[in-house]
Amino acid sequence: MDLAVNVRPGTPPEWLRTRLAESLADLAAYPKPDAARKAVAARHGRSPAEVLLTAGAAEAFTLIARALTPRRAVVVHPQFTEPEAALRAAGHPVERVLLRSENDFTLDPAAVPPDADLVVVGNPTNPTSVLHPAATLATLARPGRVLVVDEAFMDAIPGETETLATAALPGLVVLRSLTKTWGLAGLRIGYCLAPPDLVSAFARVQPHWSVSAPALVAAEVTSTPAALLEAAGAAREVAVDRGYLQRRLRSLGLRVVGDPRGPFVLVAVPDGETVRAGLRAAGFAVRRGDSFPGLGPDWLRIAVRDAATTDALVTAWADLGRRG
Repeated sequence: MDLAVNVRPGTPPEWLRTRLAESLADLAAYPKPDAARKAVAARHGRSPAEVLLTAGAAEAFTLIARALTPRRAVVVHPQFTEPEAALRAAGHPVERVLLRSENDFTLDPAAVPPDADLVVVGNPTNPTSVLHPAATLATLARPGRVLVVDEAFMDAIPGETETLATAALPGLVVLRSLTKTWGLAGLRIGYCLAPPDLVSAFARVQPHWSVSAPALVAAEVTSTPAALLEAAGAAREVAVDRGYLQRRLRSLGLRVVGDPRGPFVLVAVPDGETVRAGLRAAGFAVRRGDSFPGLGPDWLRIAVRDAATTDALVTAWADLGRRG
């Protein structure tokens, strides 16, 4: 049982697989993003000029690193490591703001240097599952700064309550992904919401036709009211299953970080490497924490699954404790 990845089980749904299969009839033509851009823009109440479709949210990090020349780039950690890697690969020095475990990895905007002209933060953050208040993140936006908010997991939040996707803030770039909720990691589709000048700058360094025709179809059809209703239902299910996972893990005496809101939880585990190896031997893969800046081997990220899977995990974990 793979609890190290956060793609929703049972996806993509049958109706989406059917639409993707139908799109194969048009593979002889070059991809045309107009319909998908309009659909995504309509979903978020934006202009199509404020939308750039990308080959997954990860491509957007590379485009940002290529298009911008920050004097002082800051990445808030622990979080997904790709933004920092992309900036460094493009030759930009990067500073880290490390959030503290004793504060449950919540963000104090004062920790971000005021002269930083590029700031990257996740919301909800991978791997901590912390959902920062939109008002807190909004205080980081200012003229002369590009604020990148990675919302790859925001559609797993019921009501997307803290999204900045519709906010009109200077230099704000919001990144979204269709990977997690719709099970499209292999298709590579995400998008960027930003002011038109930034969208144009990112588009200039984007390879031609980097987003395939099937991926564009996915972006279009998952932006419909019916698809959004389905995603909202899935988010509510995740919230229920996450609550059950928290309670069961805490019954083992484990510390689950704060008030997790993503489709995963971060757990503090004494002797984490031994626990991770023991769970793997019992048939459960969990995500190690030591590859995330600010964490170490005694942190594990666990994906939210149904109650039966959680019960099996907790049983295996308890068996490890009994064996010493």
